Amino acid sequence: MKRGFGSDNHSGFSPEVLEALTKANDQHALAYGDDEATARLEMLIRETFGQQAKIYLVFNGTGANVLSIDAMCRSHEAVVCAETAHINVDECGSPQRVVGCRLLTVDTPDGKLTPNLVRTRLHGFGFEHHSQPKAISISQSTELGTLYTPQEIRALADLAHKHNMYLHMDGARLANAAVALGCSFKEMTTDCGVDVLSFGGTKNGLIMGESCVILNPALDVDIKYRRKQMTQLASKMRFMAVQMICYLETGLWRRNAEHSNRMAQLLKKEVEQVDGVHIMYPVQVNSVFAQLPRDVWKRLQEHYFFYDWDEDADVVRWMCSFDTTEDDIHSFVNALKTEICRK
Repeated sequence: MKRGFGSDNHSGFSPEVLEALTKANDQHALAYGDDEATARLEMLIRETFGQQAKIYLVFNGTGANVLSIDAMCRSHEAVVCAETAHINVDECGSPQRVVGCRLLTVDTPDGKLTPNLVRTRLHGFGFEHHSQPKAISISQSTELGTLYTPQEIRALADLAHKHNMYLHMDGARLANAAVALGCSFKEMTTDCGVDVLSFGGTKNGLIMGESCVILNPALDVDIKYRRKQMTQLASKMRFMAVQMICYLETGLWRRNAEHSNRMAQLLKKEVEQVDGVHIMYPVQVNSVFAQLPRDVWKRLQEHYFFYDWDEDADVVRWMCSFDTTEDDIHSFVNALKTEICRK
């Protein structure tokens, strides 16, 4: 497959991760998380997010989100989320099937919820005919590449807690957000009142590094059993743990995110100078959303894989990865210019 801009899932993994896996493969270890590496990771998570934090490793981002929602909600309850949220668009109804809860979606101009938008879904409390709103779910960064400031996260957490609800954060690209905002993981999660976090690393250089991190101890109830029932319990968990340890201890998360964010800024700078290309949203992390003539992006897709995000509006998404190079970008932009000239 040609190197392209389809997804930060398309890249390989960091060499440091392979080294960590090789070392972990040297000896036997207890299974199902009863190993030294998982214990070390649990300590690192407490150092990173606060002493109350508890991590549950899972196989993928959908597993992290569903386990997080299951910690907050029962089947008669509901989660308020943006219409563009990953849990609504790209998880094949997993929260509804596995947890049984309802998703109350909200249209947003930029992928971000606000207290005023959320309030439109906060009704029917105590009315047995309506699903009961129990959680708010946000993505950091959002599916449109936009960011919540810590103040905006706190405002949503305060709203949730005022109504006896919880705040969940889908942090599949949390590292990119932290780098862009210049803050720590804790400063935009625990310190802002987030109750549960889906903390990922696969999009930022890991092979398999997703987790549910319980930040509110009141929600840490029988999660290990729920994870097992959801088929998300890894037997050789140490190989997941050592990746996340490498990610956190060595600063790999920061280096990789800084690079992919920087490449997105370069891509934005180059393509916005091309006639007929319009950048749709602020480029804050490692994604660029652009509107351009349909015949141009259709022909470009013959050579590069990327997603047509909104085909009706001729909006496409270009993602940069931790291993995207300047040459990748210049080659892509040259190909784009060629197709524009053919128009």
